[in-house]
This record gives sequence, structure tokens and C-alpha cells, in this order.
Amino acid sequence: MGDTCCDNSTMGEIGRIVKDELPGIYIHSIKLGDSEGADRNAGFFGNLNTQIDRVCAELAEVEELKDTKVNMMGFSQGGLFLRALVQRCPSISARKLVTFGSPHSGVAKIPECPSDGDMLCRWMRQLASRGVYSWYIRDHVIQAQYFKDPERIDQYLQYNIFLPDINNEVADKSVSEYRERIRQLEKMVLVRFSDDAMIYPSSSSWFGFVDANGTETSLYDSLMYIEDWLGLRTLDESNRLEFVSLEGKHMAIGEQNLRDIVAKYFAADGDDDDNDDEGNYRVRPTRVSAIEPENHQHVFKNGHRYS
Repeated sequence: MGDTCCDNSTMGEIGRIVKDELPGIYIHSIKLGDSEGADRNAGFFGNLNTQIDRVCAELAEVEELKDTKVNMMGFSQGGLFLRALVQRCPSISARKLVTFGSPHSGVAKIPECPSDGDMLCRWMRQLASRGVYSWYIRDHVIQAQYFKDPERIDQYLQYNIFLPDINNEVADKSVSEYRERIRQLEKMVLVRFSDDAMIYPSSSSWFGFVDANGTETSLYDSLMYIEDWLGLRTLDESNRLEFVSLEGKHMAIGEQNLRDIVAKYFAADGDDDDNDDEGNYRVRPTRVSAIEPENHQHVFKNGHRYS
């Protein structure tokens, strides 16, 4: 949110670090706009479904990506975008997916702006405040398309144009291809930041969320996991789903942490140690309650799954 594909101080710098760690690697940075300004604007305004369709068509024409499995790395809402691309784009065969601070379960509050002087972000928040499910906002404000009010789940399922679909939350519209493409990943790595105030709840980075009382809920207590709507349970039970916790604020990755993650998961001889030299550990989210598929009661209402 607010970055561009090729800015030397952000994505360009990340590309430099990746190439330094993996000499000879081919990197393709996804660009949503025809200019740097348009690319940044597309992080706030547009339609995620349209953007994903466009990028899918463009990637199908990239010779270096044809007939090969690719590693994918997404940052903040870019990780959510990449996961949707993995699920929806048949021309891309993903090997591993790593996301940093990505709101996979949505946000219960519209994301804060990184600075008071970010006028595009302030404009986005002002528009979103007028009603995230109004027809114009839901179709044109990116952050509204992954907003999820835990007190109004029915409205979210009915009016949100993006997140319920890619999370397979609508029973009569469940897409089996989404689940199968996630199951085909060799590894999915979910990075969460300990002091993330940009994404609320920060547990969304690990497919957690909050309930109507504001209590944090775990992926492991969700029907999404129990019934394997997206293939996450399959990944987890075959040791292909990993949760990483980094100290710091939203997107405060640090160069050494980035290098460690790239080397660990993308190098051909990457290791599987449970910690790195900086003391960051792979962990598992806390299970809030012991729920098993056979004794968990739930209902279907208007085709929507919820407990």
C-alpha cells in the first residue's frame, strides 16, 4: 500500500537484495500502473478482481515464467494479491509463496496511513469512511475489498466483491481450483510482525481474526482450517505451512531478516532450522479452543458458511 513496483528505495531495493542472495535469479516485479504514479495510485484505487485478471494475462506472456515453477514473495496487501493470483491464474505455477504482514483474513479496521502527509492514503480512508459496502466504494477502493466487519459478517459476505471469494467463504460459490492450487504449493510461509498497528488484527497475517467481541481468534479454530476450504490444513499437516514472527512494526523486516528468509526458502539448498541468527523463530498460532470437525456445529445461511 503506497509502494511502487520499481522504486529503488522499496521494491527495487528488495530486488537487489534477492539478486545478491541468489545470483543469476530472474525477478519479475508486478506493476499495476503504466507509470510510477499510476502504479502507486493502483494500490489505493481500483478493482482487485480486474487487476488480478490483467496481471494474470500479462504474466502469461513473460517468457521466463513459462513452463516453470516460480517462487513468489508479497508484502502487506501485495501478499494477499499474490495469493489470489496463485488461486486464480492458471498460467502461473507457484512453487513457494512467502507473504509479509498480509491481511489474509481481511481487516476489521481500514489500514492506517504510514504518514500524515500521504494524501492518497488519507483520501482512501476518507472515502472508505463513507461506507465500505456502498456500490462505488466497494468497487473502487482497494482496502474496502478486504474489509471485514466481525459484527456484520452477513453484510461482508453479501457485499464484499473480493475477499469472500478468494477465501472460499461462500458455500454455493466455493471454487475447488482455489483449494487445489494452494495444496500444490511446496511451501507457504506467513510472516507476522509483533507490533503491527497498520493491519488490524495483525493475526490476519496468519489467517487469524477477531470475533464480534474483539477477541483474537486463531486459524486453527476456524472452519476455513477445520473443513480445509483453502487447502491450508492439507499444507499444515504435511509440514508445508509455516508461521514466522518478526519483531517490530508493520513491514519493519530488516535487511538481514530478508536475506535469511530468501536464503532459507528460495535457495536450492535452503535449510529448515527453526530459528535464524537474529533469534526470530518459526512458531504456530495459539489454538483458542479445541475444536474438531466432527463436533463443531455450524449452519449455512443464504449460501454463506459461518459458525
